[in-house]
Amino acid sequence: MSAYQTAYRTHTCGELRLADKGAAVKLAGWVHRLRDQGGLIFLDLRDRYGLTQVSVSKEALPEVHAAAERLRPEWTVQVEGAVGERPGATKNPRLPTGDVEVLAKAIRVLSESPTPPFEIAGGEEPAEETRLKHRPLDLRREAVRENLLRRHRMCHEIRLFFEERGFVEVETPILAKPTPEGARDYLVPSRIKHGSFYALPQAPQIYKQILMCAGFDRYFQIARCFRDEDLRADRQPEFTQLDLEMSYVGREDVLGPIEQCVTRLVKEVAHRPAELPLPWRRIPYAEALLRYGTDKPDLRFGLEIQDVSGVVQGSDFQVFSRALAAGGAVRGLRVPGGADTSRKDIDTLQAAAADHGAKGLAWLKLGPEGPSGPMAKFFAGSALLDAMGAEAGDLCVFVADTDPGVVAWSLGAVRLAVGRARKLIDENAFAACFVVDFPLFLPGDAPGSWVAAHHPFCQPVPEDMELLATEPGRVRAQAYDPVLNGVELGSGSIRIHQRDLQERVFEVLGFDRETIRRRFGFLLDVLQFGAPPHGGIALGLDRLAMLLCGVPSIREVIAFPKTSRAVDLMSDSPSEVDPEQLEELGIALRAAPRPGPAGMV
Repeated sequence: MSAYQTAYRTHTCGELRLADKGAAVKLAGWVHRLRDQGGLIFLDLRDRYGLTQVSVSKEALPEVHAAAERLRPEWTVQVEGAVGERPGATKNPRLPTGDVEVLAKAIRVLSESPTPPFEIAGGEEPAEETRLKHRPLDLRREAVRENLLRRHRMCHEIRLFFEERGFVEVETPILAKPTPEGARDYLVPSRIKHGSFYALPQAPQIYKQILMCAGFDRYFQIARCFRDEDLRADRQPEFTQLDLEMSYVGREDVLGPIEQCVTRLVKEVAHRPAELPLPWRRIPYAEALLRYGTDKPDLRFGLEIQDVSGVVQGSDFQVFSRALAAGGAVRGLRVPGGADTSRKDIDTLQAAAADHGAKGLAWLKLGPEGPSGPMAKFFAGSALLDAMGAEAGDLCVFVADTDPGVVAWSLGAVRLAVGRARKLIDENAFAACFVVDFPLFLPGDAPGSWVAAHHPFCQPVPEDMELLATEPGRVRAQAYDPVLNGVELGSGSIRIHQRDLQERVFEVLGFDRETIRRRFGFLLDVLQFGAPPHGGIALGLDRLAMLLCGVPSIREVIAFPKTSRAVDLMSDSPSEVDPEQLEELGIALRAAPRPGPAGMV
C-alpha cells in the first residue's frame, strides 16, 4: 500500500514503476498534456510528485475514450486503470515513471478549468506580473515548485543541524514593542488602547537576548520578520530568517556552527552541490573595502583593488593630486587581457562607478607599443604600472576622490561589472567568507551625531572601549556578516550584556534618559539580573534559498511574494478597510493632498 493512498488515489503520479505492472490503481491530478492519435489518446497526469502517462483506447473502451476527448489542460481528473509496461521505443528515460503507463478503464472529471493565462507544461516564460497575479497556477510549474521543495529541504536540514547541537526552538512575539532596528516598522493599532501601537518585529533581537538572560543557553527559530523599506531583488516587506543566540560565547563560537550549517546545505541541498572549504575566511571590514570595494565580496573570482595613493603622490595628473591633497585616496583595478575592452564597454564601467559617487573613471590600456588612454602621457613607463603589476594586453582603471569610501564602493561596482562582462564568475560555484570588525557607529545626518552601523546592542571590541567617549567613529563592533557568492546572508554580533555599557551606547546614539527608559527599560531591567555573555546571528533564509536554487531573486523562492511596490497582485493587497473598522480602532484617515497648478502640491 502506498503511503500516499487516499479516497481519490492509490498512488501518486510519480510513484509507479515496472514492479507495479498489472496492479489496479487510481490516480488523481491535473491534465498536463494531451496527445490525440485518433484511436488512442495519451494524457500526462501531473501532481506534485511527478507525471504518469495514461493511455485510452477507443477500440477497447469507447465511452472512456469519449470522456478523454473532452479533457483540456489543467482539468482535475481521477483515472482508474491497470499499470502496463510501455513498448520499448516509447519508454521515457527522463521520467522516473517512464517505463510504465496506466491503461485507463475509467476517467472522472473532478473539476474543469478555463484556458490558463500561460502554459503550465512549458512554453515561453510568462511576465512576472502575470505570474504573481495567477500565483497558484505559477506554483504548478515544475521549476517554481522545485524551488519551494528545495527550500523545504533547506529548512528541514537546518532544524536537524541545530537539534543535533542542543539548540531549543522558541517562538517569539509577532506583536511587539516598536524599537529602532534600522528600518521603518509596520505598526498595528490597538483596539483596546486607542493611540497605542504594536510593531511587527524587524527581528526577534531583544527577545532572543532575553531568552539568554532566562537561561535557555542555545536558542534558534525560523522567524518571520517585517521591514517597511524600499524593495529590490533580495528584499521583501516580510521575510524569513534563521535566528539564533548562544550564551557564554565569543565570536568564533557563533561563526563555527553557521559556517558548518551553510556548508552542509550547499553540499546537501544546492541545485549544484559543492564543497565549501572550512573554515571560511575572516576578512576585516576595512580590508574588504580596500581589496574588494564592498562589505560583501564575491570571492568566486580575483581582480583585487590596489591602493596606489603613495605611488601617484605628487604626480602632474591633477585628478589624482587634488584628491590626495584633500585627504582622499587613489585606487586601481588591473584587468588582465582587458586591453581589448571597447570604448563603449569602458563607458559602461564609468557609469557603474558614477552610480556609487565617482566623478570619473581614469583608464590605461597597455598595447605592444606602450600605454594608451587619457592619462597615458602622465604615467607612461612609470612606477604606477609596476605597482599595478600591469603587462602588455592589460587594462588598468582608477578612481580618485576626496572620500575614500566613494573610491572603495565605486571600484567595487566596477570590479563586479568587469567580472560579469568578461565571464570571470563561475555561476555554478560557491565561495563564502565572514566580514568581521565592522564599525559600531556611522555618522548620522546631523553634524556630530551617530547611528548604529548594525544595531545598538553590539558589544564593542574590548581594546576600543575607551574610544566610546572620545572618538565613537573609531570604535569597532564585535559584529560579523556571513557572505556567500557576494550576497550578504545576514549579520550577527556578540551582544552587550552589561546594563551600564548598554546605557552608554544609547547615549552615544543621542537618546536621553527618558527615551532610553521608555523604549528599552524592559531590556535594561533584564540585563541587571546577572545577564550571561551572549551572542548570535540571523541569516536571511530567502536569500540563502535563492542561492541554493540558483535563481536571481528571492521572489522565486517565496510562495506568495509581493512586487517591488510591496503589492500582492493575487489578493490585491494592501487594500482599503471598512470605515467601521477604523472607527473601532480609533483611527481617522487624512485626505491625500490634491496636486496644485503644474503638479505642485
